[in-house]
Amino acid sequence: MAVWALGLNHTTAPLDLRGRFAFALDQIAPTLQSLRRTVGSQGHPPVEAAILSTCNRTEIYCAAEHPALEHTVGWLAESGGVSPALLRSHAYTLSDDQAARHAFRVAAGLDSMVLGEAQILGQMKDAVRAAETAGALGTTLNQLFQRSFAVAKEVRTTTEIGAHSISMAAAAVRLASQLFEDLRETRVLFVGAGEMIDLAVTHFAARAPKKIAIANRTLERGESLAGRFGGEAMRLADLPGRLAEFDIVISCTASTLPLIGLGAVERALKARRHRPMFMVDLAVPRDIEPEVRQLEDIYLYTVDDLAHVVRQGEASRQAAVAQAETIIDAGVRSFMHWMDQRANVPLIQQLQAQTDEWRQAELARARKLLARGDDVDAVLEALSRGLTQKLLHGALAELHAGDAEARQQTAAAVSRLFLRKER
Repeated sequence: MAVWALGLNHTTAPLDLRGRFAFALDQIAPTLQSLRRTVGSQGHPPVEAAILSTCNRTEIYCAAEHPALEHTVGWLAESGGVSPALLRSHAYTLSDDQAARHAFRVAAGLDSMVLGEAQILGQMKDAVRAAETAGALGTTLNQLFQRSFAVAKEVRTTTEIGAHSISMAAAAVRLASQLFEDLRETRVLFVGAGEMIDLAVTHFAARAPKKIAIANRTLERGESLAGRFGGEAMRLADLPGRLAEFDIVISCTASTLPLIGLGAVERALKARRHRPMFMVDLAVPRDIEPEVRQLEDIYLYTVDDLAHVVRQGEASRQAAVAQAETIIDAGVRSFMHWMDQRANVPLIQQLQAQTDEWRQAELARARKLLARGDDVDAVLEALSRGLTQKLLHGALAELHAGDAEARQQTAAAVSRLFLRKER
């Protein structure tokens, strides 16, 4: 069995390229079906597959009897509308133990922009559930991910990897504080109502801004989030006309097209008489047109712009990283040992089926002898002799076949298998 991974993340690919390969959770099932059809059409057995897609990474994990890494690269490049060569220049490809090591490091937060952050573990669990629902998760990948979760739990409970970790939301608050003297005098708009926005609202609400509003495609969900913080909910359709009311805009949706365009921001600035606006676009693909950054009085940050802020304090956690890597090394060795054992499963199944066939045949013969009144001890003797002869027949035949060297190797194997002394 082979395992492989293909991915690109915040360290290997620019934001706009990552946006081409972002998959919303409701897209995962048909996307996985497309991947499995494409790789399967190349003459390979059915492929196990899972896709992890976040604002910082898109990764494909696969398992099959034979590796199909190049076909996977070709499929992902086509889905993103780029050439395979361009994708390879920004992607990483990993096989077997290296793929397992990467999965374990991702789950433990060692490969995140925010070292030790816990959100990626939940996102990975969502990806596994989506793959399972789509029928794309087999025994091997399930084992890989379950072990990833176990390793991540051990890392978080036995090391200080997550201590003093600065989240993306906390970094946004820190940057906003540098622009506005007192966040209590600001009006904050959040676009979206997902997990990232929930976290961002929590951080900003702690600074008690003058106003909080949630703009979301589904008003009910926006109202639910806004209600927790005493905020207002609004529809996305109302966003352009009300943008000028807000000093801070934090956006993170699953939209495939920008929701906040250059024209809308220009009109908002004019209405605000060019009072500054602080904007953070946490979405991949972007929610805010990149040209907005060029406007005076606009301070626009993307997920990549926040990198240097969230990396502060990482040096103090390097000892924890070393501890975490040791735990991960042990996890990788354990997984690869399991993989090696899995390679013998078909042979074990064949042996069990063969011996069961012999057992049933000897039992049937014994029952016939007993039914006609033969002596029980004689029947049991014949049963045991018949089973023994069947079990030894192949080994004895091999001991008499082949040249001297082959017979010597067979003799050693037979001695190892049949002449072991009970301890």
